[in-house]
Amino acid sequence: MPDDLTSPAAPATPAPSLDLSRLIQTADALRRAGLLPQARLLYDRWIAENPDHPLLYATLFNHGVMLTEAGDLAAARDCLQRAVDLNPDFLPAAINLGRVLERVAGPGPALVQWQAAVARLAPVTGNAIHHKTVALNQSARVLEATGQDAAAEAQLRQSLDIDPRQAEAIQHLLALRQRQCAWPVVQPWERMDAATLLGGMSPLSIAAHTDDPLLHLAMAWHYNKTEVGIPATPPITDHWAARAAGQGGPLRIGYLSSDLREHAIGHLMAEVFALHDPAEVEVHAYYCGPATDDAMHARYRASAHRWTDLASLDDTAAARRMADDGIQILVDVNGYTREGRPKLLAHRPAPVIVNWLGFPGTTGSPYHHYIIADDWIIPPESERYYSERVLRLPCYQPNDRQRKVAADRPTREQAGLPAEGAVFCCFNGAHKITPHTFDRWLTILARVPDSVLWLLSSTDGAHARLRAVAAAKGIAPERLVFAPKLANPQHLARYPLADLFLDTCPYGAHTTASDALWMGVPVLTLDGRGFAARVCGSLVRAAGLPNLVCATPQDYVDRAVALGRDAGLRRHYRDRLAASRDSCTLFDMPGLVRALEGLYRDMWAACRDGRLPRPDLRNLEVYWEVGTAQDHEGVEVQALPDYAGWWRGALARHHAHRPIPPDGRMWMEGRESAAVT
Repeated sequence: MPDDLTSPAAPATPAPSLDLSRLIQTADALRRAGLLPQARLLYDRWIAENPDHPLLYATLFNHGVMLTEAGDLAAARDCLQRAVDLNPDFLPAAINLGRVLERVAGPGPALVQWQAAVARLAPVTGNAIHHKTVALNQSARVLEATGQDAAAEAQLRQSLDIDPRQAEAIQHLLALRQRQCAWPVVQPWERMDAATLLGGMSPLSIAAHTDDPLLHLAMAWHYNKTEVGIPATPPITDHWAARAAGQGGPLRIGYLSSDLREHAIGHLMAEVFALHDPAEVEVHAYYCGPATDDAMHARYRASAHRWTDLASLDDTAAARRMADDGIQILVDVNGYTREGRPKLLAHRPAPVIVNWLGFPGTTGSPYHHYIIADDWIIPPESERYYSERVLRLPCYQPNDRQRKVAADRPTREQAGLPAEGAVFCCFNGAHKITPHTFDRWLTILARVPDSVLWLLSSTDGAHARLRAVAAAKGIAPERLVFAPKLANPQHLARYPLADLFLDTCPYGAHTTASDALWMGVPVLTLDGRGFAARVCGSLVRAAGLPNLVCATPQDYVDRAVALGRDAGLRRHYRDRLAASRDSCTLFDMPGLVRALEGLYRDMWAACRDGRLPRPDLRNLEVYWEVGTAQDHEGVEVQALPDYAGWWRGALARHHAHRPIPPDGRMWMEGRESAAVT
């Protein structure tokens, strides 16, 4: 949000007679009342009649902020530029001018503006430090968006040198390093230790960093506590529950998502709304994503019983809208992803809140009552790693059987692939590639002559790093082929050129796996312990290929080699996929939606009967502190033969200094006798 000025209340009086603070208050009151033209006129008159006022630059700044929010970017730019010209050291105006320039003139002028602001910050004051880090962080964001990853990382490091406790900057830095395949991802320096870096990683990034489900839970809890926080107002459902209890007719189910559009999650859920039985479910879609008019977005709007765009509503207003709509069960299809609204959920806008599909793991929140998975993703012995009550579908992930595939199928030559030899592929994002996974892939290439690895294109820096690692292992760099990103129909059409999809770990293929299986490409996956590390295994099993789910890294490598060397075996799996595509569990969308409706009925019955589960958040601060002190890149947690023992040892060392009360996870009174697997 733009920096802003506040001032005491003032009566509405003619502009020239108002002092600055009363002008700002009056204009803001007009704006909040929906009288934006009057507020604008008030500012314009005051500015015209006070050209020599010593705080004219501040007035221009506030007017520019209001114009920005109103969408008049040209006028906002002019106001902010005048403010900067009058007082180049007034950095809120300089930073907001950069934001406007980015939108109207592109990243180049914005970067020039922000760097000029950084250059003026010689004085060491609290405000100067704050504004310098803001300018550095904004510069990093735009540099990354324009493909200048090294420069973006340098800006973030400089910002964290100044203030090492910036959670958002740490998250950005580590996600950027993951996307670049810059290993080790957690690389401390003089002003930043490894535990602070790891502790600041986002809940989504940690799933790609390590297969440590107990740490995933602790990280999600920490993020919820520190970044989401507690609303200032009482929970909204406190005043709503009474009338909800007597509500009859179909269940009012709300789906909250930013991804009901051309997006990986959007492609997965595309059939769900239309398949709901209107006698059972009234679908309310709450969209919190960017403005779009793509065909997938239109499909969602047409299939929901009621559609609400939350773009113009703050978290409190959006939560009240849901409560006023009488939502009984709200399904959070975002979790801690980029455009999610976790602060909205903190208002508890529905009696039952469910975590499903958009975020591959637990939320660690006090208000998500359930998480939807399946028997493979969360077996009973793994429920300890989730704050929510676990409910299960036959297969957790929906799919779109109406996905469009381009009619023109490319040849290997057109795709830059060799005419002969096995083509292993992985179209997961580069951020999911870890050193351990990549080393296994290189071993497979070394053991399968003439094979290539076909990866989804990333950044030039990531390509160069991966090729350098391959060369150092004796694998010719040209055996790594990078597929340019294409529109989804064209992307699907090229899948059959691959012989075998090799999954990443610990964050495996989700949408990419079901796309591969739909297009007849077998998927080989290595199972882990955490949610993101087990989704692909669930999909492969639901497609009827359970023996392509590997239990150990060595098994994964050996099976990939066997398939790479045996074209007949690969054809066998392709034939099995083709024969079962229309009947397997993975693509049975009517069955999934009926099962989902059954879960909703059970949830509402539990709520009505006073049996709503309470999230278990015991000892999570301790688990966060202990877990972030471990070296998750030096040790591949997934490969540990005694995961529980590894954790218990770390907890025992902590307990010797700071006693830990017992809980139902890894730490109990008399830990040696605890039956934990």
